[in-house]
Amino acid sequence: MSAIPSTALQLRSTVTKDGELHLSLARVPVVDPGADEVLVRVEGTPINPSDLGLLIGPADMKQARVSGKGESATVAAPIAPQFMRMMAPRVDQAMPVGNEGAGVVVKAGSSPAAQALLGKTVAMIGGAMYAQYRTIKAADILLLHAGTTAAEGASCFVNPLTALGMVETMRRENHTALVHTAAASNLGQMLNKICLADGVGLVNIVRSAEQEKLLRGIGAKVVVDSSAPGFMESLTKALVETGATLAFDAIGGGKLANQILVAMEAAANQKASGYSRYGSTTYKQVYIYGGLDTGPTELTRSFGMAWGVGGWLLTPFLMKIGGADVQRLRKRVADEIKTTFASHYTRTISLAEALQLDVINAYNKRATGEKFLINPNKDV
Repeated sequence: MSAIPSTALQLRSTVTKDGELHLSLARVPVVDPGADEVLVRVEGTPINPSDLGLLIGPADMKQARVSGKGESATVAAPIAPQFMRMMAPRVDQAMPVGNEGAGVVVKAGSSPAAQALLGKTVAMIGGAMYAQYRTIKAADILLLHAGTTAAEGASCFVNPLTALGMVETMRRENHTALVHTAAASNLGQMLNKICLADGVGLVNIVRSAEQEKLLRGIGAKVVVDSSAPGFMESLTKALVETGATLAFDAIGGGKLANQILVAMEAAANQKASGYSRYGSTTYKQVYIYGGLDTGPTELTRSFGMAWGVGGWLLTPFLMKIGGADVQRLRKRVADEIKTTFASHYTRTISLAEALQLDVINAYNKRATGEKFLINPNKDV
């Protein structure tokens, strides 16, 4: 094992008071672990949509420019004045990025829990993962099974626990089946595998024939293409078939949440015993958990009175269900990391490559089915 350096690189995102986003690499001290902590050499950390919110936010990357090279490169991009108000709490703060990652424990604190992890490949969550080294509490570590690589374990938390959390939410809120949008994504493919294994009805909404083919290729039973003619008829039929009354929407903006509620109401009315001017009594819920479309969510309220639209985030959900249930979900992720929860990456890049404009444009497209992995120690 190579010597541990005194300093290492970390990717930072700063919003300036002048209305610009700056991305740069900072050389920061490598912090010795405390008694219940470990030091991890980070070898894989994914670029999730939630990471892009902090990394890039509302900056106009079409006008981005770069100065310097390699470790000294700085990317600057303008932020429109109307977005600066919501950026106020982070102005002039160089913020570390990266929700989750994986790597090898190279130093451990004195506690038995920390010492047991020394030399092991682990996954972790807690922010600041776009860095060559990360000091973190042993309690925030997921020990990966022998033979699991850092790349395989890098996406252990956000997507897998989100997919499991959706099914758990369905059960806790007394629904029996689910709808999921942007369903061909890595997360969507995981959710499809969970629902097939657990016998849960799932309506997968995709945005192209290619995405439908991809999902059907991994066994998806119900797939509806929102770009195809007759989308609403197909969606309603799928909802009648599955009985789904709960949806998780990754799109956020536009009319899709409204279309789902309208189709749910139409499906419920097909089973109604009579007409009601207030609509069906079947409760319908759409949770928005992503923002692939950053525009307004458009609702026309043509789906009765028994409905709800709200936000859903992983961290508050995990806090609500408590430690024992969180550990149960985490164990399933570790057990199925090479099957149900396998992640596939379009490209693995270094920290320096993450600041190249062509690479930024590629991972900032947020294209369904494309996912980038940063290896902070690549080319070192």
